[in-house]
Amino acid sequence: MTKILNHPISRRAVLGAGVASASLLAMPSILRAQDKSIKIGVYGGYFKKSFDEHIFPEFTKATGIAVESVAEPTGEAWLVQLEQAAKAGQAPADLSMMSQTSMLKGQSTELWAPLDLAKIKNSSNLIEHFINKYPDGRVAGIGAVAWYITLVTNTNVFPTAPDSWAAFWDPANADKLGLLALASNSFLLEVTATTFMGGTKALDTEEGIQKALEKLAEVKPNVRLWYRDEAQFEQALKSGEIPMGQYYHDVTGLAAAEGQPVRSTFPKEGGIQDSGSWVLSRASKKTEEAHAFIDHMCQPAVQALMSRKVGTAPTVKRELTDLTAEQFAGVSSDIPPIIPRYDLYTTKADWINQKWTELIVG
Repeated sequence: MTKILNHPISRRAVLGAGVASASLLAMPSILRAQDKSIKIGVYGGYFKKSFDEHIFPEFTKATGIAVESVAEPTGEAWLVQLEQAAKAGQAPADLSMMSQTSMLKGQSTELWAPLDLAKIKNSSNLIEHFINKYPDGRVAGIGAVAWYITLVTNTNVFPTAPDSWAAFWDPANADKLGLLALASNSFLLEVTATTFMGGTKALDTEEGIQKALEKLAEVKPNVRLWYRDEAQFEQALKSGEIPMGQYYHDVTGLAAAEGQPVRSTFPKEGGIQDSGSWVLSRASKKTEEAHAFIDHMCQPAVQALMSRKVGTAPTVKRELTDLTAEQFAGVSSDIPPIIPRYDLYTTKADWINQKWTELIVG
């Protein structure tokens, strides 16, 4: 596999759980009055650095619109900041890259200005589920980046790769698994429903969620570690101490490319595809510039550049890109993905978290 990144991206940092860098991409020292600019919030750290270096300059070159990049703070703090600022008619950033749960919470308060697809011609390139809508059909957000959580194994312990998430339930794998610790970041309810219950629609009711939780509880004897610290699991996977689990596809691939005895497998049921979306603050006065930026980002060439330079999966249809088979495999898969049920973690968060503690990690 071609090494795509200089070093692995921490997905917690990507989602804003790391310390956000306060640095900004400097705007040109002299801007003529007619020149245009836009403030764009992106996940901090290495992710922002990659955008500053590879993505924003290309947009400015193509459109003449200068970008001031803003490092988003941790967790949902950015959502709170945007909401409070919007009430005062201000926008700390015009466009922001938002996790799906934060995007849904912002929808509930009409924080996001509706986007006009007629002004985003390249949106026709997108895979359909990357167009996020309000209940009444207005467009609330457009897919910005995507990445996968897959089934990972230590190749010394597992010479043959498993082909199904069902391997997590195999009694032969007792005390061998490392799994993400939260319902809302492991998406193991969705994995369980897809593997054993015919798909994630089985989670439409509390009865279905309860059945999924009970089935998932059967995996507990096989779990050595419910992890919050990615580095802890990654090290244990490399050493073979915890030889199987779920982890980030691109980061695992990078470790394999560096000679570590690890592999990432897309199970036949699909990898878990998580993503972030571009959303426009209702307080922003930069509607025209925002549409121009999103339109630019929906180009297949730009998505391919993102895959090569930032390590994200393309949000546009694969056949539209010029990614080689090896480059595409480094970040994505043709197997239809498991799409998380983000709605559950906004509408039923307290109930699910209580049940998760009682039945799964308690």
